[in-house]
Amino acid sequence: MTNTKQGRCLCGGVKVTVTISEPVFDACHCGMCRRWGGGPGLGVHATAGLKIDGEENVTTFDSSDWAQRAFCKRCGTHIFYRLKNGSFVNVPYGLLDDASDFRFTTQIYVDAKPKSYDFANETAMMTEAQVIAMFNAPPNGLRP
Repeated sequence: MTNTKQGRCLCGGVKVTVTISEPVFDACHCGMCRRWGGGPGLGVHATAGLKIDGEENVTTFDSSDWAQRAFCKRCGTHIFYRLKNGSFVNVPYGLLDDASDFRFTTQIYVDAKPKSYDFANETAMMTEAQVIAMFNAPPNGLRP
């Protein structure tokens, strides 16, 4: 079963439609996600597609040899994280207009998480090595 959700950036110059298989989100504690957003990256896996309206307002950044991050060039809102090979696309949980029915299910790169915060939710916890093995990713994982 698939589900679609809409979202938009702060200025409204970029609108997205995300197709997902289930309403869940995860948290990434890697250093790059924390640097990019000021805290853990909360993401929704676009399992079956991401449609972008206003693509002329989207700028992508090659954050590693294997991944890109995108943002609205007008207001700076984060739009997606994706693997360059097209096998994985995540959009920020907060980008979606209504994600109140989503469940927080997984935390990744938990071995990179600072000791200064914890989530109260019970979730699956995956280390960097587990994430790398799951995606068969290069060393230093999907999100260095």
